[in-house]
Amino acid sequence: MIDFESHGFTLNIVFFLAAAGVITYAGVKVSTLADELADRTGLGEVVAGALFVGASTSLPGAITSVATAWQGFPALSIGNALGGLTAQTLFIAVADIFYRRANLEHAAATPVALAQGLLLVALLSTALIASTQPDFAVFGVHPVSYILPAGYVAGLLLLRNVHQNDMWKAKVTDETREEISDSSESEDDRSNGKLWSLFALYAAFTAAAGYVVGEASIALVSITGVSQTLFGTTFTAIANSLPELVTAIAAVRIGAVGLAVGDIIGGNAFEILFLSLADFVTPQSIYLDMTPDDQSTGLFAMLMVIIVLLGMMKREKSGAFNIGFESVSVFALYALSVFVLFV
Repeated sequence: MIDFESHGFTLNIVFFLAAAGVITYAGVKVSTLADELADRTGLGEVVAGALFVGASTSLPGAITSVATAWQGFPALSIGNALGGLTAQTLFIAVADIFYRRANLEHAAATPVALAQGLLLVALLSTALIASTQPDFAVFGVHPVSYILPAGYVAGLLLLRNVHQNDMWKAKVTDETREEISDSSESEDDRSNGKLWSLFALYAAFTAAAGYVVGEASIALVSITGVSQTLFGTTFTAIANSLPELVTAIAAVRIGAVGLAVGDIIGGNAFEILFLSLADFVTPQSIYLDMTPDDQSTGLFAMLMVIIVLLGMMKREKSGAFNIGFESVSVFALYALSVFVLFV
């Protein structure tokens, strides 16, 4: 195993930035392939999209959280998981700037997107509850670490039900962009086998880069003495979340607003499972290592998501700088969440 700390500060910065670059490039590639494969599987657009796209873009973050927790840096692992939630929700507001037709939340409002946000809030609140309770383990793992994956799968089934039954819908306006996924109309003529091979290749790149980000983060924390929570919540989390930012901006530029918002919110729900995965490799419950700063980050993430959902309900067409009140609020809350960590 490479001793990253022995390479010093400068080289670890290079390792960190290089790995972030690989995550961005390969992550966008794997996201595109995952979206195509989701259309071809027959599992349903919502479930397959959340599984393939959400899991593939979150892979580097999952590797980072598990690797750092396994090596005795649970605060870095937790910071990466919870910081990813605030960073990726911030990316919705960033994408809103690039969508010039109207407020992004207005255009992307759908029952499925709202349900995804509520699933995220439910999973996150479950993890935060675990952090306030005494240590309790089943086969050496906190019960919540079993509940979170089960809740995520149940949530996917609920999303499919919401999508298929169409019991209620957002009012269609001039700015609404409906996206219809039909694998028979795909312009990608590559075989399924080739797509799966490329998917596995780019996923391996993102996984390896996620490991390097984790190792470089550990080294930089040890060298500089910076708080694990602060570094993980900001730099590590953002580095692992860059594919979502690039994908979201690219999606809104071509008018695929539902993809931009839905994949970020859906990916955030998957991000919470990082805590569950990390719990399996730590000697004590990882939730016990959550500090008040971590809990604050989780609550900031929850508030940011709720404001995005309120924006979908209000459906303001435009606002200051052509972004809605929710995007302005999300920017402010993210800045405040980072400020709280520094203070």
